[in-house]
Amino acid sequence: MTNFNVNRCSRIISVIVLLLSLCVNAALANAITPAKKPVPKDCVPLGDWVVPGLGKTSQQKIIARAVKASVVLLGETHVNADHHRWQLQTLVALHAVRPNMVIGFEMFPRRVQAALDKWIAGELGEKEFLRAAEWDRVWNTDANLYLPLFHFARMNRIPMVALNIETKLRHQVAEKGFYGVPLEEREGVTRPAEPSQAYMDFLLPIYKQHDRKDKKTGEITQDDPDFRRFIGGQQLWDRAMAQILQQAATESTDPEKPLVVGVMGAGHVLHGFGVTHQLHDLGIQNVIALLPWDSSKSCKQLVKGVADAVFGVLPHVSESFRPQFQRLGIRYEMGRGGAVVLQVEKNSIAETSEFMASDVILEMAGVPIRATEDVINVVKRQAPGTWLPIKIKRDGIEMLVIAKFPALNL
Repeated sequence: MTNFNVNRCSRIISVIVLLLSLCVNAALANAITPAKKPVPKDCVPLGDWVVPGLGKTSQQKIIARAVKASVVLLGETHVNADHHRWQLQTLVALHAVRPNMVIGFEMFPRRVQAALDKWIAGELGEKEFLRAAEWDRVWNTDANLYLPLFHFARMNRIPMVALNIETKLRHQVAEKGFYGVPLEEREGVTRPAEPSQAYMDFLLPIYKQHDRKDKKTGEITQDDPDFRRFIGGQQLWDRAMAQILQQAATESTDPEKPLVVGVMGAGHVLHGFGVTHQLHDLGIQNVIALLPWDSSKSCKQLVKGVADAVFGVLPHVSESFRPQFQRLGIRYEMGRGGAVVLQVEKNSIAETSEFMASDVILEMAGVPIRATEDVINVVKRQAPGTWLPIKIKRDGIEMLVIAKFPALNL
């Protein structure tokens, strides 16, 4: 081989080695270079804290402010797993700075407080606790969503308090007015503070969505007696929870008052209309309201005052927290000859079946609905991929609704 050919081959080999080296280095660089944080596309990017009306902030600043409060409210959408993960993360951060804490839960009525005390004392296992707290009967949402919160409280011996009242009482007040219910049946709840005009303006469109119309004018106004009773029922709910939170914040014998945290639906927290308004009336002025903010939520709703701060999370329900039993997706209470629908969950079987608030469920699969457990038991027995005929009464007219339960994806 001539020197020319040798030199030429050497240069070719050198170029090949160089190219291979560049490819390997590029591959290694891609492998070890940390991924950059996604460019924010939403008003509340995932994993970021935002103060509505002011802009992005840090968790350190939010926690530093929250631990100085008397009460911190953590809102949620009940079936969103990320909302509960965020609540746990926030509880851990708050507890690290202010370990003297009490956690109140909307999920429990006052009458099951003894079960919460036994759980914290380590006297009950998970199944025993959920049974004693009547979880399936009262809340009927996958307990796996909440158990990490309950275990955190027990592990750190943080008292848990039941904030809620019986749905029967809310229904009575909404129907008869506060003073229409005998004193001994009010569960110790005092008269709620009058609603603000802003709260009335906020709730009226929601109320109208349920096709309620004045029989004479065909239009609903804020002076409508039914609307005022509806407001009264909501306020009673807020007042009841605020009272328990206020007692936990002020009646402790510990010289250093505890930080009281309330875990509840976002509707009780938004804009300070609900529980915050009632706490102020009860003398608790230093209240911090924090909310998870779904990345798909409209930025138009992120207005000043909607909460003290919001945290960006995913909007979907996690696959890992699918209920272990069938769910229709309603909140209800017994009355008017059946189960009265109070709320229809978004993206639920009930919503797909076009259930509406105020519908009265009379029968399910031909079984008369006479008790709270009747609805739960019928739905739990429903096989995936089947249809459930449900007789309801809407505006005085009986009709049949078909709830279609999806087949399992194996």
